[in-house]
Amino acid sequence: MTTALKFDLDRNGFAILTIDVPERPMNVITPELTAELTQAVERIAADAAIKGAIITSGKPGAFVAGADLKDLVTAFDKGIDAVEGSKASFELSALFRRIETSGKPFAAAINGLALGGGLELCLACHFRALSDDPKAVVGLPEVNVGLLPGAGGTQRLPRLIGIPNSLPLLLQGKQVKPAEALKLGIVHALAPADQLVAKATEWLLATPSAEQPWDKKNFRVPGGAGPMAAHASQTFVAGNALTSANTNGNYPAPNAILSCVFEGTQVPMDTGLRIESKYFGKLLSGAVARNLIRTMFINKGAADKLAGRPKGVAKSKVQKLGVLGAGMMGAGVAHVSAKAGIQVVLLDSTLEQAEKGKAGIAAMQAKDLAKGKTTQDKIDAILGRIKATADYADLEGCDLIVEAVFEKREIKADVTARTEAVIPETATFGSNTSTLPITGLAKASRRPKQFIGIHFFSPVEKMPLVEIILGEQTSDETLAKALDYVAQIKKTPIVVRDFPGFYTSRVFGTFCSEGQKMLLDGIEPTLIENGAKLAGFPVGPLAVSDEVTMFLQQSIYKQQEADNLPEKYRGKLGRPVVDRMVDELKRPGRRFGAGFYDYPEGGGKKLWKGLKDVFPVKAEQPTLAEVKSRFLTIMALETARCFEEGVIASPIDADIGSILGIGYPAWTGGTLSYIDTQGPKAFADECARLAAAWGPRFEPSEWLKARGASGELFYKKAG
Repeated sequence: MTTALKFDLDRNGFAILTIDVPERPMNVITPELTAELTQAVERIAADAAIKGAIITSGKPGAFVAGADLKDLVTAFDKGIDAVEGSKASFELSALFRRIETSGKPFAAAINGLALGGGLELCLACHFRALSDDPKAVVGLPEVNVGLLPGAGGTQRLPRLIGIPNSLPLLLQGKQVKPAEALKLGIVHALAPADQLVAKATEWLLATPSAEQPWDKKNFRVPGGAGPMAAHASQTFVAGNALTSANTNGNYPAPNAILSCVFEGTQVPMDTGLRIESKYFGKLLSGAVARNLIRTMFINKGAADKLAGRPKGVAKSKVQKLGVLGAGMMGAGVAHVSAKAGIQVVLLDSTLEQAEKGKAGIAAMQAKDLAKGKTTQDKIDAILGRIKATADYADLEGCDLIVEAVFEKREIKADVTARTEAVIPETATFGSNTSTLPITGLAKASRRPKQFIGIHFFSPVEKMPLVEIILGEQTSDETLAKALDYVAQIKKTPIVVRDFPGFYTSRVFGTFCSEGQKMLLDGIEPTLIENGAKLAGFPVGPLAVSDEVTMFLQQSIYKQQEADNLPEKYRGKLGRPVVDRMVDELKRPGRRFGAGFYDYPEGGGKKLWKGLKDVFPVKAEQPTLAEVKSRFLTIMALETARCFEEGVIASPIDADIGSILGIGYPAWTGGTLSYIDTQGPKAFADECARLAAAWGPRFEPSEWLKARGASGELFYKKAG
């Protein structure tokens, strides 16, 4: 029988507890580990011959990564309430409390990464020695999954290093490296990984106290606690206001953390731990934590590991990449690929244009150099991998092509033919188109089975998503090669079927169109923009329209007409606004100096004052909740339509794509998680209500109504 904890006794009478959770690349806190650690602690406490203990890890470079998220994610679906969630937290918290009050000194030999519950275990130990490896980090990242540290983190850390120093780790999930951890006082000593146990042994031999500072009489939190502390106005009053402004009430964890710290640090440790567990239970039983854990960590992690990659296809690696088009998108693709070690041929219609694209990459790297994020040697290596050219012959030997030329079918057809005349027969051809059907573009190819959509998002350097689009003839081998490339450049892929607008562009279009339709409905522009941001979108639909330009939106509408796209798929909703802004008012967007916003020369932006004259505002305005619902619902509804039509087959891809690609609020878990969280029937009913109030675009299909009537979810319930 394998165990998660190895128990040894050394010649000094010290217990060496080595954590090594079986069949896991990294240690996580599992029920088995908790049970074995409990038994070990009680054995140490009861045996007079055991003088102390050292806790370390059997996995090189890593101590404990925290709780097992795959276990926590099931709580909401299982119907675990706040009381049950609180008990789960307090059981682990009580174990750690037992460590520090057992009467025996415990030392943590932290041989690498210690996050979440891993760091909380260390904080319960009386001495902490951390590996001085730069890759070793400590932190409490629970806020990123909608939770708070539930095993003493909100209580021990502030008592150890003071409230102001602890809040960045608690509220931002900040991770600190060894030198900073030592400076802050999170750890007592640094040592090479192979000397940590010796360092801990040295401390134990010095007959140390087995009492924590906060258990000593007259202990005071460094810098003070409560409303009278000198920092209180900044940390709690201003901090609460800033937290509320940043989360807009959509993410409950930061405010719960502030409450834990404020309330818990004014009372004895045992009471503080109970306060912490109470707040943890509320968060664990809520939908936001489930949504964040499921989509942003478990499902994204699976996507990054290419869980959907076709089986039986050999792994591939791009050695030489051809990028057609050196504009912002093409240069971005060339940049991230060269950073990943790939040789890149950056081709444009003229050498001057190609060199301009490469110069933009150099300028971006220079900014990183100025910020200390890179070195000149690394920059030289990246730029050395990029060959700017206008000669198609330079594409010879490319494993993969990413075409990123202007969104015109005839232009793309021309570069496809010219490229295929040069590249190897085995090469894959990927188009970065965001709107034109891949099957149609593949008609210009002599090898449609090797033709695929590889849709990046702008700016490529920052946006983590890549949308892979399958044409009618795209082979499994081509899909596998495209996915391998996305993993090679450390992006997250989703896979969708061919359709005008595919998935992300189609759903994103509803966000812009809904904001534009609100102008026609007489809604105050500031309410439109603020309503979207308060719902959790990074920017409002009018600002987004300016960024992508209404000129581009208008050209998409015209292309849809030219392609005789069925009426229900044409973006007619916002077209009257777009046509007027482009043709009559000559305000097509930010790149042209004017759009829904004005862009002063000194920087910044502000809504154009003339907007209300062009689109008069009605005296009676909808509620903020109504505006938020329109945005959240229309995008979720369009995703459901994509799912119904087979454009996207996986709710996982739908949710990841909606958050990482088009800015749907992460607290929802994504567009389909939003429907599941609302409840299928409640969502269908809300669609019907909005349809009656604002138009038939909100009308749910019979398929969606049937799902609502039966309560069918997109995700199966855990447990």
